[in-house]
Amino acid sequence: MNIKLLGSPSTVMHNPEARFGTFGYFAWPTAKRLQDGRIAVAASGFRIVHVCPFGKAVICFSRDEGETYSLPAVVTDTPLDDRDGGLCPFDEKGLIFTSFTNRHIFTDGDEGPIRKYFYAYLDTLTREDEEKYLCANFKISLDGGTTFGEFKKSPITSPHGPIQLKNGKILWVGMRYFDGKSDSHEWRVDSYILDPTSGKMEKIGEIDPIYVDGERKKCCEPYTAELSDGTLICHIRVEPEFSLFQTESHDGGYTWTAPHRILPPHGGAPSHIIEHSSGVMIATYSYRESPYGIKVMLSRDKGQSWSEGEYLYSNTVSYDLGYPTSVELSDGSIATVFYATEDTSVGAKIMQQKWRLDI
Repeated sequence: MNIKLLGSPSTVMHNPEARFGTFGYFAWPTAKRLQDGRIAVAASGFRIVHVCPFGKAVICFSRDEGETYSLPAVVTDTPLDDRDGGLCPFDEKGLIFTSFTNRHIFTDGDEGPIRKYFYAYLDTLTREDEEKYLCANFKISLDGGTTFGEFKKSPITSPHGPIQLKNGKILWVGMRYFDGKSDSHEWRVDSYILDPTSGKMEKIGEIDPIYVDGERKKCCEPYTAELSDGTLICHIRVEPEFSLFQTESHDGGYTWTAPHRILPPHGGAPSHIIEHSSGVMIATYSYRESPYGIKVMLSRDKGQSWSEGEYLYSNTVSYDLGYPTSVELSDGSIATVFYATEDTSVGAKIMQQKWRLDI
């Protein structure tokens, strides 16, 4: 074993008072350490199901190393379904919050009252609503997440958002946003520099398409980490096989190596990467074969090779779980935040497992 679990999983965000689970579904979180030491967690919450028109992008905070969290506060609530919550702390007090929206025609639910409820709301949406809000998007805070600026659009999307490089630039590696209106969408991953002062984004590079046995695969939900030596490592979710490929950049995201496989088909995705203070790289991801769960793999050679995945969390209730991100705590242990469904009648919630490397 390379890891030691510390206690049991805890709940970060949920809505236990929700009637029959209505507006109690939370998913797709991101956890980041802020400049003042707090841990921030972003997610999509107050939903009914996995795909519904009521999702809101929310944030909460911990001041005690993840022992307790504040109640979730809404950051973005467009008329459409606001999905995912990404975070990027920058400079002294800056914080970028990312999300994206779905077309109003996308929805889950059975043929009963919930679906009728969905469509009663969807009937209120206009073409102008979709033209204005159908996009990947972000908001910027200059006071550590207390207040956020105006809604801005992005040409790319990724679950956990951009990162600030050691040179101060903000790099965002993401999939070209797909609005669901065309059959000719290119499932490509591009890299951009985001200017937090103006909100403008400049494309600086793109990652080669991924082929398996001559068939081009869908590339989505990337995350990039900068190592202590300046190397960038990007993990990319590949579909329909639900696995991970890796690519590297040695020039700040302008050029990338050819992506190579690091997990077998159905091995799990998407990934989040941090470099621990010990120098060990930590990548967490979801595994949706029974038993379903959250796994972690480690690299002790700067990403050249990865250990076999180990469970941080598992259940046999639902494969509707994942999107883990990790934060190193002050004592060197790790808090991994993810979403999971432990009771299908209530819906998913944001959870946390603390653990330690067995070095």
